[in-house]
Amino acid sequence: MSLTSPSSAAGASRLSARLFFVTGTDTEIGKTTTTAALTHWATGQGLRAAGLKPVAAGQERLDGRWVNEDVLALHAAQRADLTIEQVGPIQLRTPCAPHLAARLEGTAIRREAVLAAVRAPLAQLDLAFVEGVGGWRVPLDEESGWDSADFARELAAPVILVVGLRLGCINHALLTAEAIAARGLTLAGWVGNTVDAGMLQHADNLATLKALLPAPCLGAVPRLQHPTPSAVAACLDAELLKKVLLTP
Repeated sequence: MSLTSPSSAAGASRLSARLFFVTGTDTEIGKTTTTAALTHWATGQGLRAAGLKPVAAGQERLDGRWVNEDVLALHAAQRADLTIEQVGPIQLRTPCAPHLAARLEGTAIRREAVLAAVRAPLAQLDLAFVEGVGGWRVPLDEESGWDSADFARELAAPVILVVGLRLGCINHALLTAEAIAARGLTLAGWVGNTVDAGMLQHADNLATLKALLPAPCLGAVPRLQHPTPSAVAACLDAELLKKVLLTP
């Protein structure tokens, strides 16, 4: 798959969907399960919704094709008839930082290609959740120095932060919130996702985050044995979701 495409394609689609950018306090803290749950909830509201993961690193071979597991999960959660390629247009084989994976594979991630890939399916959607990669600042386009925070800023999308609930989460969450604000973006809400089931003072940590983060908590997700989109969505605050996601 070529990771470059004409920059003119970025403006080719009618941008009908409302966008949210989903980021996290780190990698492997539940961005994809949260994005799939948000997609599931929005679909239940009668909306054409989908989670998009424009850049994904790490693939496995399933049914004769190479695919990223996060992209597969997001594709399964949507009912808007998007293809896997629309949900995850830029997939790299190596499970490491995407700019390094691209370098290893003899290609490059380009800003214009990423933006065009996000914008292309938006005319088919009412609501889109664009999932970043890793944490807030992950290098993407090595040539220009463009990273995932720049990506969110160019989309001008409100941000949903997934906080991995484990030791250190308060510091990570507050620093990420500051970095989001520094880019001139709005933190629309956050989700606490339990990464460490044995975390000490879990409730007190959650209360501290609610007191200090400048956005509403959209839900607190326990450590689930089967974190399906419906199971995670059931842990979210439906009234707050309506207010944050559906109110212009």
